[in-house]
Amino acid sequence: MKRPVIVLTGGGTAGHVSVNEAIIPAFLERGYEIHYIGSHEGIERDLIGKGHPEVIYHAIDSGKLRRYFSMKNFTDPFRVGAGVLQAYSILRKLKPEIIFSKGGFVSVPVVLAAKLARIPVVAHESDVSPGLANKLALPFAKHIFTVFEETLAYVPADRSSCIGAIIRPELFDGDRKTGLRMAGLSEGKPVLIVMGGSQGSAVLNEGIRGCLPELLSRFQVIHLCGKGNLDESLDSREGYVQFEYVTEGLPHLLAASDYALSRAGSNAIFELLAVRIPMLLVPLSAEKSRGDQILNARHFKKLGYARVLTEEELTETELLLSLDGLKDDRQAILATMEKTDSTKTPEEMADLILGCRTGA
Repeated sequence: MKRPVIVLTGGGTAGHVSVNEAIIPAFLERGYEIHYIGSHEGIERDLIGKGHPEVIYHAIDSGKLRRYFSMKNFTDPFRVGAGVLQAYSILRKLKPEIIFSKGGFVSVPVVLAAKLARIPVVAHESDVSPGLANKLALPFAKHIFTVFEETLAYVPADRSSCIGAIIRPELFDGDRKTGLRMAGLSEGKPVLIVMGGSQGSAVLNEGIRGCLPELLSRFQVIHLCGKGNLDESLDSREGYVQFEYVTEGLPHLLAASDYALSRAGSNAIFELLAVRIPMLLVPLSAEKSRGDQILNARHFKKLGYARVLTEEELTETELLLSLDGLKDDRQAILATMEKTDSTKTPEEMADLILGCRTGA
């Protein structure tokens, strides 16, 4: 008997891939043949195409959806059009029961092709306000799942529901001693993990390294600095360790961490919440983004999960003061976090997706 088929899509950043990674085992357990449609060069090709041999990866053309002027804005629509035709050809051959779209620019041609092929699409929005790719996908999605309750104000009420964050179960399997050993750190001083996202953050990297001597008098530091951002001159600093990017060992590093300094991408901050790590958030500024991280950070601050420091406020002095304040607030933040359980397991998410199979 032929196995049922599901297609996943999403890319551009790790945040647009991590939920798909989380639900892959749930669909494998249900006997599904899983296909992933992503870009030729995006991070999803490495994380899914190379990292999950049990998933069949298909690369298509996709243009980037920019909010600023670029000459590529005149040529990328043709790449999107080519991507629609490529995705349509793939979907016609695969005949999947349903498509799950996590967003990112590569998802747009897939969702458009799905409408042409009359295949139902389920979309997922992690941020308070929908990203541009999901805004374009909303008219073609059978249902939209959101992480934040506030997001329901931006999406069709009759086709949307808030389900909370999808948390990878392996995050809860981290072992503190293993994480300390991986990082070469000790139990003697609190550990701060610095997370700038899959591509790293120049603002966080410069901020941390600029006040490193003072910072190391307060914390041991695990610095996830992003690909190509290692500073070998700092390798000999006691209490400081840097990694470009960590996947399999991340649960152990999180288990070893007492505090986090992070950007405010939705997936990252909900994972920090799930494993109960008080966080200082430095969202991407409005000049560099559509402002989604600013809204995410404000929401977490309002709920009592985090402190927030804007890029405009970030100086070495303010960074140290904010981290000192985070230490002072630790017990109150942890107490608030313990009252929270707004998450779905990958198995529950898979059930919700499959509940939308009928009709396109």
